[in-house]
Amino acid sequence: ILHLPTLPKAPKVVFWLCWIYCAWCLRSVLLCLAGVGLHSGGVKYADSAGGFSYEDSGKLLSVTSNRFIHCSIMLLHSSLTLEIRLYSDFIIHIKNIIKISKNTNCQIFQSPLPPGLYLTHSYVLPFVQGTPATAPSTSAAWISHQGEAVFTLASPSGGITVVTLPAHDQDGTVSILELKQSSMMQRLAGWMPTAIRGDQSISDLAISLAVHQLEDDTFIFALCQDHKLRMWSFKHQMCLLVTDMLDYMPAGRGEVKASPAQAHKLRLFFSSSTGLCLAIYLAVPKGSQFCVLQLVASENNRYSLDHISTQFTTQETLVDFVLTASDIWAVWLDNDNQTVVKYISFEHSTAGMWNQVFVQPSPEEEVHVGEDQDPREVYLDVLFSPLRFTASAIIKALQIYKRGTERYSDLSWEELKKEVTVTVENELQGSVTEYEFCQEDYRLLQVEFWSKFYACCLQYQDVLSTPLALHISPATAMVCVLKKGFVSFLLPCFAVDHLYLSSDEYLFSEEETPIAEDSNLSRDVLQLIQCLRMVSESLPEDMAYEMDKALEDLLSPEKVSEKVLEGLLANDNENVIQDILNKLQDISNPTVAINTLLRELDLEADAETESRPTGQSLRVRISLSQLYGSSVAASLICQAVCQTAMTRTLLCRDLLILQQLYLRIGDNVSGAQLLQLQQDLIPRCSSLLCSYHLLKQMSLTLSSSVPLDILNADLQHLSVLELSDSTIPTSSRSLLNPQTVVELFYQNVARKAIMSQIFSQQDVEGSQGMLHWPQMISSVLTLLCQFLWPSNPSFLFPECLMVNCQYAPLQEYARLVGPWCQVNVGSYRFVLGHCYLASGEGQKALQCFQEAAAEVDKEDFLMKLTGSDEEAVTATAPRLLYYNKVLRLLEDIGLPELVINLATLAISEAANDERSQAALWTRIFKHHLDLGHNSQAYEALTQNPDSSRQLDCLRQLVVVLCERAQLRDLVQFSFVDLHDEVVSIIESRARAVDLMTHNYYELLYAFHINRHNYRKAGTVMFEYGMRLGREVRTLRGLQKQVNCYLAALNCLRLVHPDYAWIVQPSSGAAYERPGTSPKRNYDGEFAANPVSQQIDILELKDLEKEYVLARSRLTLAQQDPPSAAIAGGASSQEMVALLVQTGLFDTALTLCQTFNLSLTPVFEGLTFKCIKLQYKGDQDQTEVWNWLAANQLPTVITTKESSATDEAWRLLAHYLENYPLQNAQYHRCVINKLLSHGVPVPDWLLNSYKEIDAASLLRLYLNYDQLESAAELVLEYVDALLGKGHQYFGIEVCSSDYCYNLNKYLIFLTTFHNK
Repeated sequence: ILHLPTLPKAPKVVFWLCWIYCAWCLRSVLLCLAGVGLHSGGVKYADSAGGFSYEDSGKLLSVTSNRFIHCSIMLLHSSLTLEIRLYSDFIIHIKNIIKISKNTNCQIFQSPLPPGLYLTHSYVLPFVQGTPATAPSTSAAWISHQGEAVFTLASPSGGITVVTLPAHDQDGTVSILELKQSSMMQRLAGWMPTAIRGDQSISDLAISLAVHQLEDDTFIFALCQDHKLRMWSFKHQMCLLVTDMLDYMPAGRGEVKASPAQAHKLRLFFSSSTGLCLAIYLAVPKGSQFCVLQLVASENNRYSLDHISTQFTTQETLVDFVLTASDIWAVWLDNDNQTVVKYISFEHSTAGMWNQVFVQPSPEEEVHVGEDQDPREVYLDVLFSPLRFTASAIIKALQIYKRGTERYSDLSWEELKKEVTVTVENELQGSVTEYEFCQEDYRLLQVEFWSKFYACCLQYQDVLSTPLALHISPATAMVCVLKKGFVSFLLPCFAVDHLYLSSDEYLFSEEETPIAEDSNLSRDVLQLIQCLRMVSESLPEDMAYEMDKALEDLLSPEKVSEKVLEGLLANDNENVIQDILNKLQDISNPTVAINTLLRELDLEADAETESRPTGQSLRVRISLSQLYGSSVAASLICQAVCQTAMTRTLLCRDLLILQQLYLRIGDNVSGAQLLQLQQDLIPRCSSLLCSYHLLKQMSLTLSSSVPLDILNADLQHLSVLELSDSTIPTSSRSLLNPQTVVELFYQNVARKAIMSQIFSQQDVEGSQGMLHWPQMISSVLTLLCQFLWPSNPSFLFPECLMVNCQYAPLQEYARLVGPWCQVNVGSYRFVLGHCYLASGEGQKALQCFQEAAAEVDKEDFLMKLTGSDEEAVTATAPRLLYYNKVLRLLEDIGLPELVINLATLAISEAANDERSQAALWTRIFKHHLDLGHNSQAYEALTQNPDSSRQLDCLRQLVVVLCERAQLRDLVQFSFVDLHDEVVSIIESRARAVDLMTHNYYELLYAFHINRHNYRKAGTVMFEYGMRLGREVRTLRGLQKQVNCYLAALNCLRLVHPDYAWIVQPSSGAAYERPGTSPKRNYDGEFAANPVSQQIDILELKDLEKEYVLARSRLTLAQQDPPSAAIAGGASSQEMVALLVQTGLFDTALTLCQTFNLSLTPVFEGLTFKCIKLQYKGDQDQTEVWNWLAANQLPTVITTKESSATDEAWRLLAHYLENYPLQNAQYHRCVINKLLSHGVPVPDWLLNSYKEIDAASLLRLYLNYDQLESAAELVLEYVDALLGKGHQYFGIEVCSSDYCYNLNKYLIFLTTFHNK
């Protein structure tokens, strides 16, 4: 129910009654809204707010657990903005604009109600135009037992009008009733103001209304202008009670009664134990007061009020107050327009002293900019730091500063910051008229413009901070102040903070403190706190800034406090130090008091970081998973941590300065106490100061937004460490509501652990899990601070930052904690190293990882990092496990140099662990090899104690160097004790891979040559050539084969003749490839039993034959490429035929001579080509000249032109001349070939053959029926016998042995005759 403030007069007013039903919580929201029509010089109304809490909001297992509704209405001359927020662990924000039109109609536009909210009924009450004071002055509303919505409206002319709307699920008519002093009820069909009738006195005007349902009746309480309280019965429509509130004023009633009441307020509270209580605020000029009355019922429906208490207040402007069972809470605005919240126990407060509530102070009016600081950076840090300015204030100031109408609601926090920077800088640049500035002038100009914008933000922040109402949840005792721009929650203050923040009047009234039970000690602590307050008040701003800067720069707090104290002593013009010293004289035991205060400030504890398995039901676990889990709750709790840290930082600073004063001028301190101060208390205080400064900085540090691709990559790297199984973090916060790193930690990690720890020992279902706000929030704050406390063993906060890739805040955290914190030293070094990795500073990261290794077995985080498996820990040293994790991380990121360095260091830790040594050497080898450090990789290989790993590394070394073509390094390595393994690896690789793409045979050849093992080298090359001949029957393959055989020949020629031989597998043997099954063949069938292979010994002459044959194949392939595939497997006889066919007669002759083959096929082939040329003439001479050029022709005849046919015959003649045979067989085969084709035998051939064997020639003639030629031959031969031409037949001289010649002649004649 939203209570409407008193409205000014308006010429035309519309009153709108709205009933919204909320389906989420099955509750109704009743709104009484007022608006004004448009006209020149429209009226602006006061803003208002209100809240509603559920009865079961204090129960953990309730559906409305920890939930309340907050409404705020900003009433303007043309429209009113309605904003409803449902605050719970899930936040629902509803915002609508209600437009007031000229024809007195009211409509909602812009954004409809979201699903779950329903506008059930509404009604508009028009007022008479032109009539003054026609709008109701105040209102109240409730839902009856029948489900009807009832609104009470105070008529400005007196009386109360009651409007009833039907239930939300029913249809019906609206009824309007009027209550008046005559106790009569008049039913009206519409609104008819009583001012027209003139039957009411204006003194009856109700200025505050309250309603309460009691049994079967509803009582309406009206506090009127005549200072009287009237109670109406809605059931009987009559006034049951009238009480003059001036009777409860002690004095000055006459003056008050003469003037009508304007600002009196009325509030109710009901409980089963106390009944119905009323609190009336009487606003009088000289002494406002609160009166608490109790409604007492007697017989015959008569009621009376019992006075319980009267509490007087200051003359500040009351905004709102709330009555609870024991207290009055109130919020005021003081003379400086600052919010003041106080409360008092109206039952037990005998002195009438209101309890002070410490509200967050407004941002400083001026920003201190150091001489070494950039003004822009300083102002941006202040403007966009949490706890200072809201986004709404900055946006509004930006709009005014730019004098534009741009809207910035869709900007993110960083984009808004950039927009502010650009706007101010542009304004500055636009004002500059000179081209040159000295640095100091430009700096002053920057300060001027930034301070101007800062003043704008201050103005709007003050407006948004204006309090509108106070809300208290009866179920949880949660108190919140509803302000114009946001909601402020009140949290319980810890005892030490309460003492330090209390003003002097409150501090002097403290007789005891919860910090100490002993009365003397309590008095000493109070005196000490008063001295601290005096130190704080006397500390100039520049000295306070110097202390803060020293903490930020990691300077010694003790030394800086000494310097500050010297400054205070030097500038003590008002004798403040003397007053402090006088105050210190009243402390009987200062060291005990200081020690008590330090113990209270120290948060060091064994905070439990693991959730205990308590066996809670699913319902309880779901409720706990949502408790205080919303962004509002997280922001609230983390802001409380920040406020606590800021307060205690100042307290520790003042206490450190005070202790330095004790050391310097301590009159009432003994020597032992001074020693205790110097050696114990001051170092502890310095450590606490640094700790709270760290908490403050982290609470003010915003979490950085990480791009999704970088976030995924970083999470993948972190998965190597196996620290967390969390996925990509998501946030439900708006763009203009940035998240601090402490909030990130609370929502992702701490909240679950805190709730588990709080409820681990409670029977939640049995006790209904009551959520008492002061108690719960104090426990949550304490546990969260302990989780954040750097001196506690818990390391969840830095781990959370690392897991969520918040490297910049984590690096700053490690920097601040490094010099003084002695807990988790190794863990901090580890996370700092990870930050360096993220920023690309590998060497710094490696140094941090090395330093962290010394603490592996001492710190929980590092022990968790190495793994919690007991067996693994006993089997492997913790440091080795740590090094393995870090090495995996470095490998995953891709930093091989760092892996090598760290693995080398880790080897010294694995002196007695060969398994770990082998793994580390393998890592070193792998990364050296990847980096191309071949020599270092070879050294790491030789150091590996595991033979199997060594063999794997050796195999990888061979393969990689071959792929990189870095064979020189591989060949030149000594491979001590690994020679056979290297050869075996290279051989297996050579026989397993493609011959044309890998050169393992050549590598093996070079390997043997380098070690002068020529016979092995020859064997390798011969095997290479054999495989090439079988598997690669191409021109390139034949070229390689020739080279291989030639290399093999050269190797064997370098060996002693007795050892110039190699072993060759028998013909048909196949090389077994690695990975083949020993039992089955390629088809999967069982293989036959292996047969022992025949071993052939090849000597040098055998290799020469293979070389000649291979050379012949290559020559053939070069002359006729298509024949390469055939020539690759051809034998020597087949090769002769192929060579002759191609025209390579020289090669064929060489091959025949090498293999002792007959030359007949060569001569026959050449003869046939000559025959073909003889008959084909000059056609297609190109091919002829090609094969003629491939043979070594005799001396060229230059005297005349020679044809291809002539050259072919000359080649044949040349062969016959150079390859003679005893019986002239080659001449005979040539002539036989010619005669068989009917080709005349050339004269030169006849003459040659006649000289050698004329008888064979004669037989050839006769065989081919060449009778004429035979006769001529006979006649020539007879003439030669007779001495004529004897030289042509090889007869040197005519013989006297005539008989012999004659016999020959007779034989010839007989033969001729037979023919």
